[in-house]
Amino acid sequence: MRRLFFVALALLLVAGCDAAPGDEFTFVAPGGQTKIFYDAAERKKLPAIEGESLLEEGRTIKVSDYRDEVVVLNIWGAWCVACRTEADDLERVHQQTKDSGVRFLGIDVKDPSRTAPADFLRDRKITYPSIYDPAGRSLLALRNYPRNIVPSTIVLDRQHRVAAILLTDLLDTDLLPVVQRIAAEPR
Repeated sequence: MRRLFFVALALLLVAGCDAAPGDEFTFVAPGGQTKIFYDAAERKKLPAIEGESLLEEGRTIKVSDYRDEVVVLNIWGAWCVACRTEADDLERVHQQTKDSGVRFLGIDVKDPSRTAPADFLRDRKITYPSIYDPAGRSLLALRNYPRNIVPSTIVLDRQHRVAAILLTDLLDTDLLPVVQRIAAEPR
């Protein structure tokens, strides 16, 4: 009887490892689209994303710290030419929307040292925080998300459900209407 109990327990544990909650986001790019928008009824919650602050060593930044706020996650690297191009545009949208409950959070990937990305933020006067994640570990929770596409941007609604994914570099005129629309949704 005891052996049967342990066999059943082992099967439950193995099944539990493969099971993904039905309300958690899994990335799919229909037809290879680079701009994907989700209606409120079809949105799924983003898994927990957190990591060490790029500029404040020892401080952990979590998406969950931005409760009831729209969150714009931008995956970038100081080595990325397109990231250099879009940085000023992202900062402009950040400045234009921060008073309406929108928070920006960068995730710096593939930079082996903090020096270049920290200089990148300072030189471009980027005022929103970034997670320092050279190995991309903070993104592992995003099932099937193409972590090799840099830059890319994920816009979360106030419940931290994925509302839009933009797998391309952006101009402020591309991003601002998306962020404003999501920020204007009923709470």
